[in-house]
Parts: sequence; C-alpha cells; structure tokens
Amino acid sequence: MKQITLGRTGITVPQNAFGALPIQRVDDETAIRLLHMAYDGGMRFFDTARAYSDSEAKVGAAFDGIRNKNFLATKTHATTPEAFWKDLETSLHTLRTDYIDIYQLHCAKQCYRPGDGTGMYEALQEAKAQGKIRHIGITAHLIGVAEEIVASGLYETLQFPFSYLSTEREMALVRSCEAAGMGYIAMKGLAGGLLTNAEACMAFMQQFNALPIWGIQREEELRQWLAFFDREPVLTPELEAVIEADRKALAGEFCRGCGYCAPCTVGIVINQCARMSQMVRRAPSAAWLNEHWQAEMAKIDDCVECGICMTRCPYGLQIPQLLQKNLADYRSILNGITRV
Repeated sequence: MKQITLGRTGITVPQNAFGALPIQRVDDETAIRLLHMAYDGGMRFFDTARAYSDSEAKVGAAFDGIRNKNFLATKTHATTPEAFWKDLETSLHTLRTDYIDIYQLHCAKQCYRPGDGTGMYEALQEAKAQGKIRHIGITAHLIGVAEEIVASGLYETLQFPFSYLSTEREMALVRSCEAAGMGYIAMKGLAGGLLTNAEACMAFMQQFNALPIWGIQREEELRQWLAFFDREPVLTPELEAVIEADRKALAGEFCRGCGYCAPCTVGIVINQCARMSQMVRRAPSAAWLNEHWQAEMAKIDDCVECGICMTRCPYGLQIPQLLQKNLADYRSILNGITRV
C-alpha cells in the first residue's frame, strides 16, 4: 500500500484511511468492531468531528489503550475562541486522549488569519503551544476559500472533496497543496455515495498525493477497502472506462449529500431528495421507492423557492430546480413500475 506523508506534519500513513462520520448511525458495539477491524487491517488514520454526534466517543472507546498507535483528526465548527476551547476540551474528553494529531476548523467559510479580529487562528496557535493539538488543519467546501487557504501558508493540512468527478481546478488544488508542503485529506471520495466502484476510486486516488478518508458504516464496505492492502488496484483500461462513463453520467450539477443545506423550511430532506434520481439508478434499492420515500419526495411540491438552502449550499447548487428535476424523474420511474 502506498504511503502518504501529510506535508510538513510529517505524519506518514497508508493511503487508505477511515472517515468516521457514518459510524454515528450504528450502535456502539458495531462501531467499535469496525474501528478495530480497520486498525487490524492496516488503517492508521481516523477522521471524525465534534459535529458527528457520538462518533468521537466511539472512536475514543475503540482506541482507548492504543491511542499512540493511531493518528486521530477531529474538527470544530466554532467561529469564536470561546466555542473553540469548549469544543476542543469536549473532543479531548470524548476521544480519551490528551492530544489531537490534527485539529481542523470545520467547513470554513473563510481563511482565518492572525490578526483578522476573530481570534480563531490565535486559538489554534495557543492550543498547539499547550500540546493539546499537534497540527493545525482546516476543511472547506468552497474552492475559492480552499485556494486562499493554500496560498496563505498558515495551515498544515487541507481537507476538501475529491474524487474522479472533481474538476481540473480541484485537481490542481491537490498539486498546489503538495507544492506548498501542505497535507491534503480527501473527503467524499465516493462523491457522497454516487460512485460505487471502489477499485476505480482507489486506483484514481493513487495518482495523487492525497489521503482519502472513506466513509464507513458497514463491515462489507470496510472489507473492500482493507482488501487493497494486499492487492493495490491498477488503473487499467477497464477502470478508465468506468471512470469515463461515470463522468459522463454525472456531469454538471449533482448533490453530494452533505446536508449543509438543512433544515428546509417546508421539511424536504434535501440531501436525499435532490439526488434521488442518481441513488435509484446507481445504488438500486427497493427502499428508495417505498411509501416513506414517496411521501418525502412529494414534499418537493410544497417548495416555496425561498432560496435559504442555496445560501447554505457549499457547491452553489440551484437546489429548487434540482429538486424539481429529481421529482419528475422519480415519478417517471414509479409510473414505469406501475405500468409493468
């Protein structure tokens, strides 16, 4: 397995890491079993966040006693020093540790700098001076903000969405990080679940100096990533064809399912309904067509196009139009099934 060094942090780990957002959806026993399997299988980097409900607590329970054998990264949504210190102390407690390897400002809307009046960068520096965090990181979803962060030279790692659906500008961001001595942590390597060929995703990722954190909540998902420790995928013509077909199918605007648009003023589950067409066609399951999801999709008829969701969307999507497009396609699928 290819090893990745996260820029000037010096952290070197296999290019195959664990994204711990999804384990908030499973019980403690399942989560701990998955984390132990990941460690036993060779994973050494685990990424979580204060915002992921009980994910940090599960990570802390799993690695209690072997903390120094792993690298733990977590995040804070704080935008004030007071909230920063509260989140940091909570994270240290729930992760059962006295230090965090990489502490990241979560989904930053700006590049926090020394002297900008927020006190956020100074808080990061003080936490590092106290030994509570080892390295300063930041995550972003807006490409302009991410580029500004890299140019600033202030952060040791950047976490940003990256998959083979990424644009040339986003791929250039990875190279910019490498040139700047910054570690690049790749989130959404499966484009929010729309990419289903793990081998193609891993083969693509290995072309870059990027550390993917695969979101995992099921044993069968974990096993496919662990298998790559014994058999690294090669970007064959067959896999290149898969990638090209996916790029054509998903070209243009698509919802990554991040959920930052929520809550909707009329109760639409935007991060599922705005990508229902892709989920039904690319990850087929009868569950998407059951009465529950039919009722959820019908809520799109109640959309008042207030635009609040668009102000929150980190990808600048035209969400009302995307919802209507998905609803029309969803109903055509249902009608086709009814006729059969």
